[in-house]
Amino acid sequence: MLPFGTHLISIDEDNVLKIFDIKDESEFLELTFDEDNFKISTICHPPTYLNKVLLGSTQGQLQIWNVRTSKLVFTFQGWDTAVTVTEPAPAVDVVAIALANGKIILHNLRYDQTVMEFVHDWGMVSCLSFRLDGIPVMVTGSTKGHIVMWDLEEKRVMSQIQSAHSSQVAGLQCLMSEPLMITNSQDNSLKMWIFDMPDGGARLLKKREGHSLPPNLVRHCEPTGENLLAAGRDSSLHIMNTVTETFNKSMGKASYNRKISKKKKRLQTDYLVMPPITKLSSCMQRDKQWDSIASLHEGMYMATTWSYNKIRMGEHKLKPPEMEKGVQATCLTVTHCGNFVVIGYSNGQVHKFNMQSGLHRGFYGKEKKLAHKGAVRGVETDLCNQRVITVGADDKLKFWYFKTGTSPFHVLKLKESVSSTKCHRDSGLLALVNEDFSITLVDIDTMNIVRKFEGHVGKINDIDFDCQSRWLVSSSMDCTICTWDIPSAQLVDIFYVEQPCTSLSMSPTGDYLATTHVGELGVFLWANKLLYDRVFLKPIDRNTVEIPKLKLPNTAIEKPDIEDIGRIDLGEEPEYKSPEQISEELITLSDQPTSRWLNLLNLDIVKMRNKPKTPLTVSKSAPFFLPTIPSLELEFDLEKEKESGKNRKLLIPESLSTLTAFAKKLVSCNNDKDYWLCVEKLKSLSPSIIEAEIISMAVDAGGSIEVMRHFLVMLETMLKSNRDFELAQSYLSLFLKTHTKTISQNEDLRNTLESVEESAAQTWSRLQSHLFYNICVVKALKDM
Repeated sequence: MLPFGTHLISIDEDNVLKIFDIKDESEFLELTFDEDNFKISTICHPPTYLNKVLLGSTQGQLQIWNVRTSKLVFTFQGWDTAVTVTEPAPAVDVVAIALANGKIILHNLRYDQTVMEFVHDWGMVSCLSFRLDGIPVMVTGSTKGHIVMWDLEEKRVMSQIQSAHSSQVAGLQCLMSEPLMITNSQDNSLKMWIFDMPDGGARLLKKREGHSLPPNLVRHCEPTGENLLAAGRDSSLHIMNTVTETFNKSMGKASYNRKISKKKKRLQTDYLVMPPITKLSSCMQRDKQWDSIASLHEGMYMATTWSYNKIRMGEHKLKPPEMEKGVQATCLTVTHCGNFVVIGYSNGQVHKFNMQSGLHRGFYGKEKKLAHKGAVRGVETDLCNQRVITVGADDKLKFWYFKTGTSPFHVLKLKESVSSTKCHRDSGLLALVNEDFSITLVDIDTMNIVRKFEGHVGKINDIDFDCQSRWLVSSSMDCTICTWDIPSAQLVDIFYVEQPCTSLSMSPTGDYLATTHVGELGVFLWANKLLYDRVFLKPIDRNTVEIPKLKLPNTAIEKPDIEDIGRIDLGEEPEYKSPEQISEELITLSDQPTSRWLNLLNLDIVKMRNKPKTPLTVSKSAPFFLPTIPSLELEFDLEKEKESGKNRKLLIPESLSTLTAFAKKLVSCNNDKDYWLCVEKLKSLSPSIIEAEIISMAVDAGGSIEVMRHFLVMLETMLKSNRDFELAQSYLSLFLKTHTKTISQNEDLRNTLESVEESAAQTWSRLQSHLFYNICVVKALKDM
C-alpha cells in the first residue's frame, strides 16, 4: 500500500493495482497486470513526479505509470533479478533500488543512469531509508535482522547493528529533520534508534516489544492486579501492565549463563537459550531482598529463579541432588512467605529449595525419597506454611507437614486421574483438574471433596479462582471458557473463542481476566461485567443453551455509525423476575420496605419524637374586604366581626357512621380475589394513612362492626395463602391494639378472631420449627 495524497494505492496477490479515494472510500482506478511479464513487487512515488508512481517487478523491470491518465510513461530494463525495495532519495530524480541478489543501486530516473552501487553481504535487503536531517547516509535492513548504515559520500559502510531484531527487519523509516530511525520486525517489536554514536552509527533509544512466539502462560503477580507475568514459546518472560503499555517490560530470555548471553547478544543465534517456560509461580513478599519468581522449563529437571524487582533472570539454578537421567520437573509452587519453593518431578519425588540461597532444603517421602508412585501432577502449600499438598499419577492426594515430610499424615484416594492443580490459599480450596475433563474441589482444612464440576468436552488447559473464591474459571481445548459458581456448584457463564485458550489468570481485584490463545502473540484482557453492569447469574445447561462465540480483538477496527458513537453495547440479557410465590407451602414475605410495616405499632412514639419543641404560631387571618367607618379618617369597623363571632355556632353532622373509601370497598368483598384487591390498596398507602384507616373502623369514629369483621377475614385470607406474612402480622397487631375493647364485647368478632388465631398459629409453628432446627445445627457446628 502507498498513501498518495487524498488517495490510497494498493496491490493485491492477483497483481491488480487499485486506487481508492480516502474521503468517500470509493474506487478511483483499477489496473490489471500480466503476472508472466510484470509481477509487481514494489511501489513508490518519486518526489516532483506529479501523478506518477514507480513500480518494481520480480522480473527485474521497472515502470513509471501516470495514475491520472492510466498510461505507461517509461520502462526500465532492470538488472535481470527481482526488485525487493524501491525508495526515493532526498536528491531529485534519484531512487534507491534493492535487488534480490543483495545489490543496492542508486539510479537516476531522468537520465536512466546508475549513480552508485553497493553490495549487501547479509542476504537480501528487506527495507531501506535515507536520513532526512541533512546527513548523506543510507540505512538498510536485512532478512537476518541486521541494520547497515552506508556513507554515500565515501561510498562505503559507515556502521552496522548486528541482530538489531531477532527476525527480518520488516520496516525502516528515518524521521524528518531528526537524527532518529524507527524499525519494526516480525519478532513483534518496534524500536526507535538515535544517531549519536562516534562513528555515525545508531543506538537503541526506546522500544516496545512482545513475544516473538505465542505466549503459553500468564499469571498475575501483584495484589493490585495491574501487572501480570507472561511466558512465551520464545523462552522469554515479560511483565505486562493492564493500565498502560508504557510500563511493559521484558525480563529477557531464560539462559544457561545469563552473563555470557549478555556479552554475545549481538550474535544471530544464542545457543545458551533454555527451553520454553512451562510452569510459573511467584510471591512478592520478599521481592526486594531476593528472587521472587520460580519457573520450570520444557523437558528439564532444573528450575530457574527470576527477580521481579531487578527485572531480570536470577542467579540460582535449582537442582535436586542425585537426580537420575530423563527426569523432568512437572510442577512447583512458591510458599506464601516467599522463602521456599517446592518442586515435584516425574519420578515421584518432591523437593524443597530456599529461594534466597538456592540451596536444597529437604524432600518429602521416605522410601527412595519418593512421595508418589508415579509422576507428581501438582504440589501446593497452605497459607501458614504448615502443610504441603501433593497429588500424583497414583491417584492419591497426600497431606504432609511442611517441616517434617517423612510420611503424609493424611491420604485421600481419588477416583479420577489428575493432570494439574490450583490452590486458593485464603479460602483453603484446592481445585484438581481431572483427565476425564472434570474439576474436583477439595477443602484442605477438612481434607474432603466438597464440589465437582462437569461440562467440558475437551482437555482442560488451565483454571483459576476469583479473588473471593466464589467463582472458578476454566478453559478447555473445546474452545470454551467457563465460569463455575462454587457455592451452588453450577455453571453460570460460558462462551466460545476462535482459538483455544492455553492459559488464564483472574485479577486479584476481580476486574480482569487475562488469557492466552493458540497461535496468538498477545495477551487478551476480558472485563468483569459485574463491576459496571447489572448481571443476574443463573445456572446454565450447555446442552440446551446457545453458547455465544466471541471474536478476539484485532487491529482491523470497523468504522462505527454516527448514532453508535458514545454508546456501549453491554449485551444486556432479559432480567430474571422471580414469581410472587414460589410455592403455596412456603411462607412468602412481601416486597414492601420495612418502613411501611415495621413501625405501625409505634407511630404515636415516632410522631411524639418528631414533634417540634416550640408550638407553631398561626397568624390571625383577616378578611379580604374590611368594613370601614364613615369619617374623614380611614378606620376599620371591627365591632361587626366581634358581634358575628358571638352568634356563630359549631355545625355537627347528624350521622357519624360515614365510611371511608377503603372501608366501603372492604364491606363489598365477597371472595378471596376481592380481599386481595383490598390488600393491594393497603400496600399503596403510607403507614400514617394505614393507621388512620384502622382507627376509623371503630363505631364511634364512623365505622361499624361489619367493617371490622371483614378486615379480620382479609387477614385470615392472607395467612392461609402464606403470602405477605409480615404485613399480615403487622396489620393484625395494630388492629388488636386499637380495637381490643370492642372485640371483647362482640361475639361475632370474637369468633372471627379465633379463626384468624388458628391460621396464624398453624403457619408460625411450622416456621418456628425450621428456625429452631437451623439454630441448633449452627450452634452444634460452632461447638465442634
